[in-house]
Amino acid sequence: TVNSKIPTVVFVFKATLRLLHSAFHYKQSILLLLSWGIPISVPRTADGPYLQIIEQPKQRGFRFRYGCEGPSHGGLPGASSEKNRKSYPNVKICNYQGLARVVVQLVTNSKDAHLHAHSLVGKQCDKGICIADLQPKDSSISFPNLGILHVTKKNVSKTLEDRMTEAYRMGYNCGIVIHPEMDAFQGEFRIPRELTDHQRNLISSAASYQAKEMDLSVVRLMFTAFLPDSDGGFSRRLDPVISDPIFDSKAPNASNLKIVRMDRTAGCVTGGEEVYLLCDKVQKDDIQVRFYEDDEAGLTWEAFGDFSPTDVHRQFAIVFKTPKYRDLNLQKPTSVFVQLKRKSDNETSEPKPFTYHPQIIDKEEVQRKRQKTLPNFQDYSGHGGAGGLYRGPGGGGPATGGGGTTNMFHTFLQNQINVMKCDFKVNHVNFKWVMSHKSPKHKMKVLCIQSITVFLYLCTECVLEARLVDVAERKAEALFQYAVTGDVSYLLAPQRQLMTAQDENGDTGLHLGVIHSQTDAVRSLAQVLSALPGEEVLNMRNNLYQTPLHLAVITQQKAAAEALLLAGADVTLCDRHGNTALHLAAQQKEGGMVGFLLRHREIEELVDLPNAAGLCSLHLAVLANSLCSLRDLLVSGGSVEVQERSCGRTALHLATELDNVSLAGCLLLEGNADVDCCTYNGSSPLHTATGRGSVKLTALLMAAGADPHKENFEPLFFREHDCCVDEEEEEEEEDEGYIPGTTPLNMAATPEVLEILNGKEYKPETNASTFVPPQGDMQSLGSDTKRALCQALECPEGGWESLAHILGLGILNSAFRLSSSPASTLLDSYETPWTRPNSSIDNAISVPFHTALTHLNKRNTYVEMLFIHCSSAFNTIVPSKLITKLRSLGLSTFLCNWILDFLTGGEGRQHHLRHADPQHGGPTRVMLSPLLYSLFIHDWVATYNQLHHQVC
Repeated sequence: TVNSKIPTVVFVFKATLRLLHSAFHYKQSILLLLSWGIPISVPRTADGPYLQIIEQPKQRGFRFRYGCEGPSHGGLPGASSEKNRKSYPNVKICNYQGLARVVVQLVTNSKDAHLHAHSLVGKQCDKGICIADLQPKDSSISFPNLGILHVTKKNVSKTLEDRMTEAYRMGYNCGIVIHPEMDAFQGEFRIPRELTDHQRNLISSAASYQAKEMDLSVVRLMFTAFLPDSDGGFSRRLDPVISDPIFDSKAPNASNLKIVRMDRTAGCVTGGEEVYLLCDKVQKDDIQVRFYEDDEAGLTWEAFGDFSPTDVHRQFAIVFKTPKYRDLNLQKPTSVFVQLKRKSDNETSEPKPFTYHPQIIDKEEVQRKRQKTLPNFQDYSGHGGAGGLYRGPGGGGPATGGGGTTNMFHTFLQNQINVMKCDFKVNHVNFKWVMSHKSPKHKMKVLCIQSITVFLYLCTECVLEARLVDVAERKAEALFQYAVTGDVSYLLAPQRQLMTAQDENGDTGLHLGVIHSQTDAVRSLAQVLSALPGEEVLNMRNNLYQTPLHLAVITQQKAAAEALLLAGADVTLCDRHGNTALHLAAQQKEGGMVGFLLRHREIEELVDLPNAAGLCSLHLAVLANSLCSLRDLLVSGGSVEVQERSCGRTALHLATELDNVSLAGCLLLEGNADVDCCTYNGSSPLHTATGRGSVKLTALLMAAGADPHKENFEPLFFREHDCCVDEEEEEEEEDEGYIPGTTPLNMAATPEVLEILNGKEYKPETNASTFVPPQGDMQSLGSDTKRALCQALECPEGGWESLAHILGLGILNSAFRLSSSPASTLLDSYETPWTRPNSSIDNAISVPFHTALTHLNKRNTYVEMLFIHCSSAFNTIVPSKLITKLRSLGLSTFLCNWILDFLTGGEGRQHHLRHADPQHGGPTRVMLSPLLYSLFIHDWVATYNQLHHQVC
């Protein structure tokens, strides 16, 4: 009769327990429920028994095994377990000594704990749970033999339904969410209990729903302790405790991160260099490559490698580009660290060292060669009188005065003849000794040899003298022809035997003419060389495998390149990186050189030719962000569908990776590029755009007709342990072997991108006007305040260098570092009378602005403006070095001499320049200082033949 009325009795007692506060009534109620065999939760009090986890399970490194793999090798270790000191999960019942029973179940890693479909296996495990008894003499219990059995995806729902049914039947569902109608009766029934059909239907629907959301790569252990009652049964339940999550070591989103190999461990501070990284299993949309630098005070710099999900190959390899280092003006190599970082849980791998090297600005060594010290004009003169290489006849001793090249050559020959004469004298002495001491036969032999020696000596002297006269006559004739015609080719023609001579860098005279921007000399040399039969001087390479044409393109000298091309320079020759002249031109952001070269028909045939890196000119123009070069290549027939050879990307893929809307639009509209073109792994540009979260590129590609359902060859998911799928399962699901590829919809990195893929119209954001605070006046700051500001800026995290770049004075950072207080020097240089309120700087800027706006009204034009202002810069300028640089830029001799006179103390000009100009608010020399100083500390290249200079 009691069993049939249990539900009614339970409700009555629950209501009674809420109303009765008396300890007597509460105790009597508990005893009554226990006498019926109903487990009751023991409320936790300050001094009452409670369950506590002493050692958590190890979160990572333990593998969940399938049933077909057999038992696991070793139990689940504890968090503090080591190789030589094993430990295991351990729990303790505090404030209690006696017999107890502990039940261990697997639950999900979610806010509300649900039963997990995986099973615990081991010596004390049955039906997926572990039950162990705590002996009276022990206060804690360890679980050394626990293993986790991985359920197959197909059996998740069925296994979960059985697990829920058993937990509810045995009263182990305390703290577990099954269904709202069933969670209200957690353990308050006689056990074991029977389930009604309605309850079984609720469990079935709950299992089906939870199976769809269940993460099979992570579980938690839930420990529930039961204390004995007066009848000896374990019905007094303590509140359960749940462990930290345990991640399956083979799951990509939960495994230990590990860098296995990198193809390079060093790079330039400018970043952008491609690195191939092999790793343990990762999830392509949940992984980052982190670069960082720290010191004793903590983290000083952090940046992340640039890549998209399409750059992660089969979960085991990542191709990324290095980030920029925090200091682009690095003077010596510095070491940082690189590691993998998971986005979802911030888990990181063991860091590996990575070295950043200083930036190599002069990669082609043109500037170094331009700065090479050349011998003075007087170094070529003779030793006597005023004669020399470039001078007329002069007085002096024999064979030492004026005579030019003929004199030098004659001196060399005369020295050789003198050596032969000395040898002859020595031999003559030996001849006398031999004739007086040796036998007649030996005397005859010596006499013959001596006679031949004398004959050869006389012949050699006569031949050399005759040849010397011939050389002098030809050089004199060439000089006369030059004087009459003014054509320097007459002077160069007799020197054609020397045209192949190379210096220590492998440069010929033609190379040096291009390097030093001597266009007239290059034109004359090329004209002479083109007439030489059988000579390849035009195409000779230096030690860097550069031809003169390569150097002309690198230095952007169109006139020199034109002269070389007209002389027959070979346009197909490559440098050490496999770049032709067209490749080198395409790498320049400034347009013009590509279009100039493409005027020649033989160069148009090289448009689709790849270099050693597998990139053709069209790819290089995109990487250089040169819209002008890109258009010139398209007009000349460049194929937009040609693939670079590393992974099959087209120019549209590269533009998408760079998030460059203008280049991508040009390729689609003007080049008619295939919007769904694929790489070697089947990825379209839309895959790249969505994976990188680029809203603008996604909208552009969708507007061009890109397919958001196009699958690449990267599996959408990976099937684990196919050997564990039995034959019956294969028969039931014949299509289970097909694994779909990844579509742009699967790769959408942001909700905005997903909306555009689903057809939402893209509406560009309108940027609100940015508030620009009014400029302050540094003169109003007190000395103490300014000193404190400078100290804050000079701290490691202060960033005075960044402030210099923001103020437009970053070009002077090298000079600021020489000061005892760089921040103070920076502020003093910025806060001059020109930048204070109510100054005349507006008047000074209005003129170049007007010129710039007038220029921009023309089609296909742009303006680059640089505003620099500094003071006291002359004390660090070395005049001789500055003049050398100015000459290499092509400044006239008169202007160079004027600047040299100004810098070294010419009274008249210097006084005039130092005179204050009231219209500009300061001396004119202050405006000349930054220009000369910038030219002195940087390597500049003359890009155009005609430059517009304006001093304001």
